Amino acid sequence: MGDTGHALGPVMDRDEVDRALARLGAEHEAIESSLLALQDHAGRRLLEGAELTGATRERWAEADASITLLWTYFEAWTDTLRAARELRARRRWSGREDLVALTGLLRGPSVTVAGAAAAGGGAAAGTAAVRLGRRHTLSALVDRMNALYASALDTVVAADAVWSALPARIDMLSAELRRTRELARSVGVRPGEHPAGDDLERITRALTRLRERVVRDPLSFWTPAEGSSAPGAGRPDTTAYDRHARELEDVRREVEAVLTVRQDAESRLLRLRDVLSRADRTLAEARLARGEVLAKIAATEVPAVGGPPTVLQERLSTAAEYRRQGLWHRLSPLLEELERKAEEELVRARESLAAVTAPLAIRAELRGRLDAYRAKVSRNGLAEDPLLVERYDIARRMLWSAPCDLRVAEQAVLRYQRAAAELLRPVMPTQEGAGRPEGAQA
Repeated sequence: MGDTGHALGPVMDRDEVDRALARLGAEHEAIESSLLALQDHAGRRLLEGAELTGATRERWAEADASITLLWTYFEAWTDTLRAARELRARRRWSGREDLVALTGLLRGPSVTVAGAAAAGGGAAAGTAAVRLGRRHTLSALVDRMNALYASALDTVVAADAVWSALPARIDMLSAELRRTRELARSVGVRPGEHPAGDDLERITRALTRLRERVVRDPLSFWTPAEGSSAPGAGRPDTTAYDRHARELEDVRREVEAVLTVRQDAESRLLRLRDVLSRADRTLAEARLARGEVLAKIAATEVPAVGGPPTVLQERLSTAAEYRRQGLWHRLSPLLEELERKAEEELVRARESLAAVTAPLAIRAELRGRLDAYRAKVSRNGLAEDPLLVERYDIARRMLWSAPCDLRVAEQAVLRYQRAAAELLRPVMPTQEGAGRPEGAQA
């Protein structure tokens, strides 16, 4: 120790020693408080008593060894600090010999750590290292303790964060899953009978496996924060949980749709019967109209009219039977299909009626046009014109006779229109002086 002043720089004076001891005392309290807090951390206690697997088991083994090593380092560090305090307390005015010794304790490699501990507690520590140990300065050992503490705390905090977040959320989702399964069973949605029932079974198994993995290997569900070295910086990875939550929500909506079917089945069946009845009546009207068109309109292609939707009526009977038996999971998709096809059938019936009655509509339009021109010529005093009377009679006879040839009748109406238009043109006046420019002489 006589060379301490040369190897460690100038010998510390009494004030420097006192300030260093005060700083180290505060540092000792801070380290001790941190270690006690880590020892008492809920995450550490859980890790200590859990049956771990995977990455968590490996990291906890390292963290547990680090915590043990931390206490070993801290005890050696404390012993050296205590020795320095006792040496300083011997005399109020420490002599040079004491100051040299204190400088060695406070600045030199004065902390002796057993070889296995100095090697990190690993099996690779050599026999010589175990026998002789290693020496550290107080500051170097603090740096080493800080690194071990940060690593161990990161493992403990990360595991605790995952355990605090995910199992509770999984339990809540499982409770929602149980309620959904009960609701599903009440409407006949069961595994093997309805896809939603199979989905509920699959989600149940997936949540059970997920919770077991979270409990036994929480660190596999931890996402460290990018760009941060702070212990425990990151967040739990909820990707798998969120996916199962979305799947359950989709199934729940499907089950609620089936429940809605149970509540609204009777009214929906009544509406379906009404729509199909209207389609039947419309088709019947179209068939009657087709017979009328064939009898009254000549040289016209009239489209055929289909028969009633017997297949839909049969499926409607099946839907009613499902309702009586309470097979709501089967009734739900059947009602949706029937509602869509019934509306399509009604549209088809209306289109068929419109197509069949189109010739009658054309005849009615020609009749209206003929009568409108006759009224116009009557207002202008031309109703008795021989040409107009002749052409009107021809057109009227064609339009009001059966069968009516629409093409010939349309030409007759056009000839009457042209004749009327010619006669309705303004007539040049013939009276003396009429039509002359104003101021002209007779």
